[in-house]
Amino acid sequence: MTNPFDDPDARFKVLVNDDGQHSLWPSFAAVPEGWSVSLADTDRESCLAYVEEHWTDMRPKSLADRMAAG
Repeated sequence: MTNPFDDPDARFKVLVNDDGQHSLWPSFAAVPEGWSVSLADTDRESCLAYVEEHWTDMRPKSLADRMAAG
């Protein structure tokens, strides 16, 4: 059985949580609590490009904010 997260022909969405972390998510799966849709259903490559462009700081937002505050 193929992992649905690795299926190059599947449809995906990009999710984001309050800490700014992004996740590639299969379109057929319910959005987990604490996450919201940042990019609606599209192909896997478009989702990966979106994540690459928008998630440029891998630190959780809460950590980045604490570090910036000193």
